Amino acid sequence: MKKFKFLNLVFIFLLIACGTVPFSGRKQFTVIPASQMISLANDSYAQTLKENKISDNEQYTNQVRRVGNRISSAVEQYFKNQGMEERLKNYQWEFNVLSSEAVNAWCMPGGKIAFYEGILPICQDDNGVAVVMAHEIAHAVARHGNERMSQQLSVQLGGMVLSEALKKEEETTRKLALAAFGLGSQVGYLLPYSRTHEREADELGLYFMAMANYDPRGAPDFWKRMKDKGGSRPPEFLSTHPHPKNRIANMEEHMEKALEYYQKK
Repeated sequence: MKKFKFLNLVFIFLLIACGTVPFSGRKQFTVIPASQMISLANDSYAQTLKENKISDNEQYTNQVRRVGNRISSAVEQYFKNQGMEERLKNYQWEFNVLSSEAVNAWCMPGGKIAFYEGILPICQDDNGVAVVMAHEIAHAVARHGNERMSQQLSVQLGGMVLSEALKKEEETTRKLALAAFGLGSQVGYLLPYSRTHEREADELGLYFMAMANYDPRGAPDFWKRMKDKGGSRPPEFLSTHPHPKNRIANMEEHMEKALEYYQKK
């Protein structure tokens, strides 16, 4: 009887913890309250900004913030119109550029975003920045960070709740968080999920940039430029990102739907 009750409790817990990603409809496992996740992300973001030099390139900074504000506003308006504004509750969007030649960008839960200077020449213009920005915003909206953090807590800390982990395993938890937020990578358990997240963010990113009246047809062109820039790259199975060729093919599958959002504008 006790075993039966325990299994029922486990089933209920899993049912509560399973949510659905907007647009893609994929079921996901997230056990960390959104408020806690955002608080952890805000602390990590502030620490990351302290540890890295902020770009003094005003053109880059103004461009990233202009595009970021436009897309985040369009996404918030869409979710409000759909009666789904609760999903973005307590999101506080912030956009910064870091002084580094790294070709990268990332977004933490709750809307804290950073671009590295090295990616902006490849973006070329506002539409190119919108491709990257919408992709990063999609990670936040889809709660990929929460999903990855939930997986890592389960695997590496034995399912310890976040509040306990922060007290007892503070340094480990911080490293797990940075990895979950896209600031770390590892070969192993999480890689298949991360590739799934990347494909999902590419799809949602097309819709989000289109909602803000940026042309989603520019996305494949951006990834072609990234491919040309990349040169020699590791095999796809050792990378958290899909190969640009596969990424472009995935985008083309969703382009018709993305153009519906674009044409409405």
